[in-house]
Amino acid sequence: MKNVLAKYLPEHSVDAIFELIKTHHIHFKIVSERVTRHGDYRKNPDGSHQITVNANLNKYRFLMTTVHEIAHLVAFKKFGCNIKPHGIEWKQTFRVLMVPFINPQVFPTEVLPILANHFKNPAASSDTDAVLSMVLKRYDPPSDKYFVDELPIGAYFRASNGKIFQKGKLRIKLFECIDIKNNRVYLFKPNAEVELLNIRKNE
Repeated sequence: MKNVLAKYLPEHSVDAIFELIKTHHIHFKIVSERVTRHGDYRKNPDGSHQITVNANLNKYRFLMTTVHEIAHLVAFKKFGCNIKPHGIEWKQTFRVLMVPFINPQVFPTEVLPILANHFKNPAASSDTDAVLSMVLKRYDPPSDKYFVDELPIGAYFRASNGKIFQKGKLRIKLFECIDIKNNRVYLFKPNAEVELLNIRKNE
């Protein structure tokens, strides 16, 4: 297991993650990409614990996702199964478990202050934190996807649902984008990943 983890995690986090998996008797699985989630924790009917993490994540996101799911297990053990999945108990547990990893031996220096800010009040998904999501994406393999924030005003793009939009102005923290079929305005997060299209405004 440790040799497998070494392929997916930052080098100086492997031993600690392996110990957490052993300590809590976790059946740990690395699985194909799931669009709706990076990872998952479940308690099986026989009482065993299973965690799955997507194989396509970069090593920093893989680490955060793994600790995120282990935090669910630890929080349920400590506080009982009636707590909210991403409530205050989980937040506290996730924060405590992540502290040993928030150092320059594990994460790049540019990521550390953003992580520190994120863990003041960790969200249910790192994707909810646009700043953290965008800085972590720098360590993904090259792709043809862009963040909405990276596109120039007026650019056309295809969203994950297949619809085509034109990027508009920023409204507080979200971008107003026009659906070119019905001219309705939709709001997009800065870190929404989209496909840039080569369409001119006069087309």
